[in-house]
Amino acid sequence: MVLRPEPGNAATRARARSAGFTADALAFFVVEALDWTAPDPRQYDSLLLTSANSLRFGGAELAALRALPVLAVGQHTAAAAREYGFDVVATGTGNAGQILALANRYGISYALHLTGHDRTLEVGGAIASLIPVYRSRALAIDPTALATLSGATALLHSTRAARRIGELVDAAEIDRSGIALAAFSPAIAAAAGSGWAEIAVADTPDDAALFAALAPLPATSR
Repeated sequence: MVLRPEPGNAATRARARSAGFTADALAFFVVEALDWTAPDPRQYDSLLLTSANSLRFGGAELAALRALPVLAVGQHTAAAAREYGFDVVATGTGNAGQILALANRYGISYALHLTGHDRTLEVGGAIASLIPVYRSRALAIDPTALATLSGATALLHSTRAARRIGELVDAAEIDRSGIALAAFSPAIAAAAGSGWAEIAVADTPDDAALFAALAPLPATSR
């Protein structure tokens, strides 16, 4: 069961089907653009991106920053940046924390970070300033839809989703032991808490690694 918002939900489901899994959608959030104004790009030496959503929902203001070289958190974000006309100078492994070390390696010290309202990184070190350009708003989940998680594996792409599945399931008095989880990272798995049927953790934060972690789980959980 894919919990992430669109358009990532559809993309993950398509990758899951290609990997031989059956995947259904139960989006916990919807992504919405925020109003923002692009600063003078001459204040910065680069643009730091940790999600393709910063580009998808950044709007017309992105054009003012196109001269800045991009430091991308991972391959998917780097590909999106190129599609939007940016020059990607460095690409990380998908870990937001690791990207600061990558910035230091490339001599970046005045990065502008376009991000979401809920984020991992803050101003400091190589990040001179940040601007939230989108937010993920929690959706109301129908109890009937929530009940379909029993006997399934929920894919967790964020700590917010990990925390929310616990809150929703507990409030609905659905037994955690009937639901398996697959998480993008150990931190996301930890945010979900305990009591689940299984918790698989991807070796790296990408869908391919997530599906590899799913493979050993019983077929009834997948």
